[in-house]
Amino acid sequence: MSDQSTSSLPIAENQSRFRDLVGQALAHAKTLGASDAAVEVSESCGLSVSVRNKDIETVEQTRDRALDVTVFAGQRRGSASTSDFSGQALRETVEAAWHIARYTAEDPAAGLPDADQIATEFPDLRLHHPWRISAQEAARLAIEAESAAYATSDLITNTDGASVDTHEGHFVLGNSRGFLGGYAYSRHSLSVAPIAGRGANMQRDYWYTAARDAGQLADPRAVGRYAAERTLSRLSARRIKTGRFPVLFEAPLAVGLLGALVQAASGGALYRKASFLLDALGRPVMADHIDVAENPFIPGAMGSAPFDSEGVRTRARDVVVGGVLNGYFLSTYTARKLGMATTGNAGGSHNLRLASRLTSPGDDFRAMLKKMGTGFLVTELIGQGVNYVTGDYSRGAFGYWVKNGEIQHAVQEVTIAGNLADMFRQIAAVGADDITRGSKTSGSVLIEQMSIAGK
Repeated sequence: MSDQSTSSLPIAENQSRFRDLVGQALAHAKTLGASDAAVEVSESCGLSVSVRNKDIETVEQTRDRALDVTVFAGQRRGSASTSDFSGQALRETVEAAWHIARYTAEDPAAGLPDADQIATEFPDLRLHHPWRISAQEAARLAIEAESAAYATSDLITNTDGASVDTHEGHFVLGNSRGFLGGYAYSRHSLSVAPIAGRGANMQRDYWYTAARDAGQLADPRAVGRYAAERTLSRLSARRIKTGRFPVLFEAPLAVGLLGALVQAASGGALYRKASFLLDALGRPVMADHIDVAENPFIPGAMGSAPFDSEGVRTRARDVVVGGVLNGYFLSTYTARKLGMATTGNAGGSHNLRLASRLTSPGDDFRAMLKKMGTGFLVTELIGQGVNYVTGDYSRGAFGYWVKNGEIQHAVQEVTIAGNLADMFRQIAAVGADDITRGSKTSGSVLIEQMSIAGK
């Protein structure tokens, strides 16, 4: 797949215009008497094409733009937005935000980031790779992936379809503390979901590829074949007996454990006392061979950004070192609620990577099965059974029973249960089979033991 260099958005021209709009809005807020203000102007466009059984099912084209204004009257805050960029609409939006701010209650934590936290350097992280693809070309790629799935085996009897999505946009963010910055971005993906079997013995799985640069997407035929192979392997599914066993999270699911860490260590959960990691800073929270690093500056990565959604500079840091929690994920507001400083994580984490000091280059997926020996390989999780206050974890699961390091058969209709605090500390190994999903990267993760409810 080739990247096309011409964008469908006039980004260079509009970045200049957006900077002017930010300046106008900030100036108008000042004339109204606002003590501080922040403004973001953005626009984006996208194309989504889905096919099923070689026929185009949906074609969606989107184009959005917004001007968001936040003003402060001391420690009172008001926000308003509009999609109309005219001078009159801009002034009315600022005035609406000001009116809200004047009549809201004071909040001691409200306010813009301190000046010494604001980003002043804006490295080019190569986040914008527009893909000038027509709906017909997108449909052709989706059909190619779906056809490859069908061609894998006669047991592939249907699909839930295949889709190609492309999205690009840009924004400018500014505030009255002197920050002004913005950049363009893109993201593209291709996915396919084959169905195998007939009647009561039907199974479905999927696979996808995603990147900021369409040239880095996997080949559609490879995506289709792999999705079909995953689906076919599920046809042997049956239940297993209840018990406690080692559990291996496949790499695409292991990144979800990183997501659980972020949720529990986020400022919003912490200041509300809704996290099992409350007061855990400086304490062991994971196995002593585990490190978690955050790097916002990886060129082209999904989680890269020179500043967060408040204009605070991002920074590379070690969140977990030798199992010890070194940092939370804080915005300006949540940091103030905790009596701490922002970590530049307003809007989320930036390229987290889970790693083990015990991992060797040869610890691929098969090696991880050998390390587990006998236990349960999890490839799909169902439901949202996580209590972040207590750490209790209970999810429906699909996967494979493994004996002596070899997959025996697929497993369905079971529930895995444990507690995240225990699960983190009982990470026995992390594979070298790294995969990135969004802003998080991990290999497969082996947990010493979890409860499995089967038959």
